[in-house]
Amino acid sequence: MAKDKSQKRSWWRITKKILLWMFIGQFVYILLCKWINPPITITQAVNFVQGYGLKRDYVSSDDLGPNIKLAVMASEDQLFPDHDGFDIKAIKKAIKYNEKHPAKARGASTISQQTAKNVFLWQHGGFFRKGLEVYFTFMIEKIWSKERILQTYLNVAEMGPGIFGAQAAASAYFNKDAKNLTRQEAAMIAACLPNPKKFTVKPMSRYVTMRSARILNQMNNLAGDPEVAKLLK
Repeated sequence: MAKDKSQKRSWWRITKKILLWMFIGQFVYILLCKWINPPITITQAVNFVQGYGLKRDYVSSDDLGPNIKLAVMASEDQLFPDHDGFDIKAIKKAIKYNEKHPAKARGASTISQQTAKNVFLWQHGGFFRKGLEVYFTFMIEKIWSKERILQTYLNVAEMGPGIFGAQAAASAYFNKDAKNLTRQEAAMIAACLPNPKKFTVKPMSRYVTMRSARILNQMNNLAGDPEVAKLLK
């Protein structure tokens, strides 16, 4: 009996050490990613293994240009400059909608949440992954700047089968750099984000055609916001 208790204490000490080092490791990685781009993400690795390839080209915030920044804020998170990582009103609306339409679930993830998921976690995964997403979102909002979050999102988000980041997308779809995208082209890329394998930019799916027109209209409305304008520089 005493031997069993001793073994349990020993295993518990080992477990605590492992958890402590895991915590330290992830904190250091979050800190490093404030300045360096993630070498690879889980989503990128999965896409490569599934045969989609891996097209990406991480670029600076200046080299992304203003139009794709404006497009993703208009399409994904219009309150991005103002919130602390979570859009509570949008979350409440999504909960009410999903209760009434369980077969057509609607999300309310901010750009910060999507960045946390894309850099540190995996797609899908239920409540466990969502819980981790909340933690990583909180951490990057505290440690990174809004500019860094937006830049990282635009470098790692999937924008087509095996295509990651705005620079790779601009090259693949329009044979140009991201900073030279027109508003229309940027809106088309942003329109595919909910499901980039299904909602194709080229050939342009019906969904992208319709949604890009709405995004373009929202871009025109959003461009005059002073906080948004700061992030476009």
